[in-house]
Amino acid sequence: MKLSPNTSPAEPDNLLIRMHNQLGAAIDVKGTEDRARWACHGCGETRSDYPLYMTRVDANDHAVACRAAYHRTR
Repeated sequence: MKLSPNTSPAEPDNLLIRMHNQLGAAIDVKGTEDRARWACHGCGETRSDYPLYMTRVDANDHAVACRAAYHRTR
């Protein structure tokens, strides 16, 4: 697979977990154990302000369902 900014973006300092959807777009979970958020580098969707365990499950569910290979910026 060819690496791109969507499949291999720079890692932020507060990165806790990085997972990938089925087309390889990265989904980053950032924050702390008490307050975490995730962002999909494929479709651009984000969710925030949950405890880490809830955020991890939500991000994983998104990774399974998301089919976006990249996110176009306007």
